[in-house]
Amino acid sequence: MAARRPAGGPARFTVDQVVELAVRHNLAELEVETAGTRIRVVREHAPAPPGPRGEASSAIATPLAQPAADRAESTAHLLTVEAPMVGTFYRAPKPDAPPFVNEGDAVKEGQVLCIVEAMKLMNEIEASVAGRIVKVLVENGQPVEFGQPLFLMDPLR
Repeated sequence: MAARRPAGGPARFTVDQVVELAVRHNLAELEVETAGTRIRVVREHAPAPPGPRGEASSAIATPLAQPAADRAESTAHLLTVEAPMVGTFYRAPKPDAPPFVNEGDAVKEGQVLCIVEAMKLMNEIEASVAGRIVKVLVENGQPVEFGQPLFLMDPLR
């Protein structure tokens, strides 16, 4: 889909175009802001894309001994922190520095969780809510896609 841009001005999107993007890329949430207008689309449930043989894939590794219903119940409250852009995932501000967060760490709203480097710009990814980091889903230095899960987080209730 091509967004028409006024000469010298920012791209403008219609609500339908933003919804179409969210559906096409299987996004649970998408927010676009241009020229002072913000469009936010939140889908009730974005189904998981099919795996290599057509089965649904899951980013959460679970033990086989635990019944599926118990697994779903135990992870249903977890918040997924997703990559807001395509780039390279870094857990620390410098190669020799400790990671921003580790599994089990308590975090505050607005606390930096990681960096996603895109086009030589270091973008700090912050926690949207206070909680605890349950799982780090990406290895340091790995490329990430827009919307890719980075962390599982147990929000404070």
